[in-house]
Amino acid sequence: MTGKADFSAEEWELVLEGPPIAGTIVVLASQGGSFRESFSMAKAYTEARKQHGESQLLDELVSTKPKVDRTRHGSYEELKEHGLHRLRDVAGLLERKATREERDDYANFVVGLAERVAEAHKEDGERVSGPERQAIDEIRAALWTPST
Repeated sequence: MTGKADFSAEEWELVLEGPPIAGTIVVLASQGGSFRESFSMAKAYTEARKQHGESQLLDELVSTKPKVDRTRHGSYEELKEHGLHRLRDVAGLLERKATREERDDYANFVVGLAERVAEAHKEDGERVSGPERQAIDEIRAALWTPST
């Protein structure tokens, strides 16, 4: 099983960044930023902790407080591009260090968190807005397309 000890400190920070980056991309996709959307990220971690023992990688990931990237970006597009790049970096790292099942578990957790964030607040009467759906699709693609 792959866990924190299998990564350098810098690599582990990258792994930890993935879920909050994805959540932030979705929160800001539709001019969002509501409290409900932010709270839904924390709730995803809480619920994942209840599944303790299924994946060492996820157990160690969700036992740590989510780390929000404080980098300032000039626009949403810059933030999204930076975030998607970081997610591709995580995918590449996990491709090298984790099993396929662990990589899929991580990606499914991150995409599930992004979907939960999108569903936390209706936009224009829609459960998930068009921009949020697009952001989720791009997050999914980034996680299954590692950087080379």
